[in-house]
Amino acid sequence: MRRLTSLSLILGTGVLMSMSACKNGGLFGKKKESSSATGWAYNDPKMGGFSVAKAKDQFTGPGLVFVQGGTFAMGATEQDVMGDWNNIPRRITVSSFYIDENEVSNINYREYLYWLNRMYYESFPDVYRNALPDTLVWRSELAYNEPLVEYYFRHPAYNNYPVVGVSWKQATDYAKWRSNRVNEKLLMDAGLLSKADIMNQADDNTFDSKAYMAGLYEGTPGKMSKSAKKQFANPDGSPRGAQFEDGIMLPNYRLPTEAEWEYAALGYIGQNPNPSKKEGKRGEELIMNKQIYSWGTNNSGLRDIRRGNWQGQFLANFKRGSGDNMGMAGGLNDKASIPAPVLSYFPNTFGIYNMSGNVSEWVNDVYRPLTTIDGDDFNYFRGNKFQTVYQNGEKEFEKDSLGMLKMRDVTDEESASRLNYQKGDVINYLDGDSLSLVEYGYGVTSLVNDKSRVIKGGSWNDRAYWLSPGSRRFMQEDMATNTVGFRCAMDRVGSPEGNKFKTGNTFKKQRQKR
Repeated sequence: MRRLTSLSLILGTGVLMSMSACKNGGLFGKKKESSSATGWAYNDPKMGGFSVAKAKDQFTGPGLVFVQGGTFAMGATEQDVMGDWNNIPRRITVSSFYIDENEVSNINYREYLYWLNRMYYESFPDVYRNALPDTLVWRSELAYNEPLVEYYFRHPAYNNYPVVGVSWKQATDYAKWRSNRVNEKLLMDAGLLSKADIMNQADDNTFDSKAYMAGLYEGTPGKMSKSAKKQFANPDGSPRGAQFEDGIMLPNYRLPTEAEWEYAALGYIGQNPNPSKKEGKRGEELIMNKQIYSWGTNNSGLRDIRRGNWQGQFLANFKRGSGDNMGMAGGLNDKASIPAPVLSYFPNTFGIYNMSGNVSEWVNDVYRPLTTIDGDDFNYFRGNKFQTVYQNGEKEFEKDSLGMLKMRDVTDEESASRLNYQKGDVINYLDGDSLSLVEYGYGVTSLVNDKSRVIKGGSWNDRAYWLSPGSRRFMQEDMATNTVGFRCAMDRVGSPEGNKFKTGNTFKKQRQKR
């Protein structure tokens, strides 16, 4: 397989730009497409062989639901009874994205451990050991929770319960593994990789999406790679692997940002009216109420009783009061003394379960008390530490001992002349500098530091206050508890409205004199 020399091909940037030049027809189809800029034919070896895939929508990855983006007021929705005031409301916009329908379950995480054990245990046993959840989080000095220590993660009775005892670092590593497994299966289904490789991977020859696109994965080509169609061939006829531009692989799974998580939890799509004749194809640009909980369609948080007797039923798993985790025998309120199965309770209007209650969840952000004031109002996020592909002295790409493409941190020297950022590590951006005029003493006089990560949503052992999507707490990224789990998200490419929709408003062309 020929190694690529363009970094943009490896990271998948520019895919939409290449697709936008397509007019009609498929990749290497009978009708040759041509460039609207130069007139040269696409997918024609005699015309240079520039490959352009047929424009296609992004399909939804396993376990995900589509979240149409928009504007909302991020932050507090009720009185700040904790006195923190670390969630000051601020209006921002979030791009469309995908998020898991439910929290990552025990059986999902055990599948991950199985793969790590099979691929790395003989040569790198610490990879498997470091991924194990901390089951001792169930222990307490003055409680008998040993059955949960022994059985909660392993027993099949808890297969579909949310995994807990997982740190932020472990959750991030799980998301990377999940990305590779999903993309590997997509390539096998497309006939570009042989399914015989499933049981033959180990150590540095395990599938990694970026290493594959860089030509570093030594996998067995599938039938499509050898087909007479030469759909995945270089201009000289030599075979090539799929690239992100071919539209076969998906973007990476990752932890959601705090803004994405909060926006998805509120589910405001249910408050915009459906398209009507009066409004044409657009809904009304309106946030009707500042709802308190994720399941609510009004500010009281109650469901419409005309569609079912919801009044009086618990719509989330939380602690009603001191010593009351599930109610009384014969009348259990939320029917769960600990976390409940991940598809329990009422989903919000995006179709997402347990954004209020069950377990709190890790998000990608580094915690700061007043971070929303400083942050961008478009796709707000704090935690950027920019990276690029590592190249050795011969300017060639390398993979590490676990089969992953080597990456390196972007240096301040590389960033100094840029207009949009001047440092590679901007986690501390605006911390105590001349622009913010604030000095927090992170990691010196404060418990908050660069390893403090945001956790969102209330848990089975929290009072109702923490169930509000605007509430936020933090924990160190290498710590874990029995109340914190996680779910994954994915970038959305293409139309923000979803598949089969165009980006931007379109109008009829005006007639012009020739």
